[in-house]
Amino acid sequence: MLRPQDTTTRERKNLDGVWDFKIDHDGVGYTDAWFAGVLPGARQMAVPGSFNELVTTAKEREFFGDLWYSTMVRIPRGWDGQHISLYVESATHRATVWVDETKVGSHEGGYLPFELDLTDHVSAGQEVRLTVAVNNTLSFQSIPPGVIEDNWKGRQQRYFHDFYNYSGIHRSVWLVATPRERIEDVTVITDLDGNNGIVTVLTEAPAGVAVRHVLADAEGQEVACAQGAEATLFVPEVHPWGPGDGYLYRLTVQLVLEDSVVDEYVVKVGIRTVEVRGTEFLINGKPFYFTGYGMHEDHAIVGKQHNNALMMRDVACLEWSGANSMRTSHYPYSEDFMDYADSVGLVVIDETPAVGLNMNIGGGIFGTQGYTTYSPETVNAVTQANHTAVIRDMIARDKNHPSVVLWSIANEPESETEAGERYFEPLFAEARAADPTRPVGFVNMMVATHGKCRVSQFADVIMLNRYYGWYVFAGDLDMAEKAWRKELNDWATDGKPIIITEYGTDSVPGMHQMVSQPWSEEYQVEFLEMTSRVFDGIDAVVGEQVWNLADFATTSGITRVGGNRKGAFTRDREPKAAAHWLRTRWKRLSEQQESKSILQPALSLTGAVPE
Repeated sequence: MLRPQDTTTRERKNLDGVWDFKIDHDGVGYTDAWFAGVLPGARQMAVPGSFNELVTTAKEREFFGDLWYSTMVRIPRGWDGQHISLYVESATHRATVWVDETKVGSHEGGYLPFELDLTDHVSAGQEVRLTVAVNNTLSFQSIPPGVIEDNWKGRQQRYFHDFYNYSGIHRSVWLVATPRERIEDVTVITDLDGNNGIVTVLTEAPAGVAVRHVLADAEGQEVACAQGAEATLFVPEVHPWGPGDGYLYRLTVQLVLEDSVVDEYVVKVGIRTVEVRGTEFLINGKPFYFTGYGMHEDHAIVGKQHNNALMMRDVACLEWSGANSMRTSHYPYSEDFMDYADSVGLVVIDETPAVGLNMNIGGGIFGTQGYTTYSPETVNAVTQANHTAVIRDMIARDKNHPSVVLWSIANEPESETEAGERYFEPLFAEARAADPTRPVGFVNMMVATHGKCRVSQFADVIMLNRYYGWYVFAGDLDMAEKAWRKELNDWATDGKPIIITEYGTDSVPGMHQMVSQPWSEEYQVEFLEMTSRVFDGIDAVVGEQVWNLADFATTSGITRVGGNRKGAFTRDREPKAAAHWLRTRWKRLSEQQESKSILQPALSLTGAVPE
């Protein structure tokens, strides 16, 4: 499945806008055939957008069940004889689609795209009704998981991840026309040989049609060409893609029949290598040190809707603070974000939506949810199959992005048990089969310390979320520092690179104290000073990603003051004292590493080290 684009042979029509919308409070939409005509009693809703932010009552904001969207679509007159499909970038958490009264397909998984063939159901020039029923209910079989519980208030959705369960059609919807004989998929693998680049292209195309590949540089000059569904292109004097240097070549893949181009697709190519060697993480053969944040697609009013202006503001915050990387915590980000990361040289850890597979986390960091994590009734073989599908879909979507250097297949699962080991071993094998070129890991949480974790054996990189000084030893940074140092030294004995994928404290913007205590901006800075001393003293640590870039929305609770306040920036992306402190540290680290010719410059939209 290829993302829609406009080429000499392909065309797309954007369907974003204001659609009809109705919340199915009584669960009657299917039986009453709401797809068969005008959506009864509908209001208007922005597509894309999180419906939760655009309603005004608690009953509607917290609704779980079916959300119905409907709009009229005109099929362009020039699309006669073409393969016509619908491409939905994100419908959280699953969707069923009708054209007029005909069901054309369903999809499970809220953060990855799906494509449905409409060719036999529409005609060029025809106007049709498009209906999408989005369901946001979470169960133990969904990724991420949740459960419906009965209590004195009735049925309620409970979920186990610490960010708000925004729902709806969150990214763009496209109507797409492609040739009947078309390119189905393109895989690009890159390598470096001295000053030369090697680009291997694997194209899925119909038998009997010739395949041609043309590679051009950023100025549009052809640098290499090759023939065949499997081809290798050699690029002399290559300009590698690297951190802070988002140099991209342009690969044009063409299907040629009797000297005519019958289909064409374009892939932006960053030529680079990624390797784990001992305790080093290498990009283009040079040790790389990750600085940056875990992040959320989370903004007031739009929720998880993708918005290019907000995306650019987020990346500007990364640039300003000297960051060179981020993790898509805890789900794959928008395809537009991934393209932008490629173009600016932002290094990305790409993560599945598998967050909450741990019933030992509750009420903060410890306690329990009251369930057994892995069992026939909870996280089971069906969950594992859905998890496998998500891993495959994420890698299939993002495999050609040079910014992606590491796959994270889960965040903070139960990994200290034999059941966790059985669950995850085949998932690591699936990830490596889908992409043998990148390292694979998962994010370990605090109860699965070194020697207890049974899943880290499968990982190429150790990724740790730790909150010494917040959830453990809160207010006692001396004890926190000792505990941090001991555990990291233990992990270092595994001989693998260690990335600290989460560490941080909440702070209320504007709360200042002469003698710092938790929740103040001063305590957040002193916490960062302490953790940095620990990281700097352990060679196996190759990265630090603060939790979080910005404050974000969560479910309500006494440990959440208007959401999670662990951001270095406020929710409207203004810096707290912590962001200023990180800016100083990360710029210094970048300068030190650059002077040793070890690291590339920190991320910059211009390719230069930010002032």
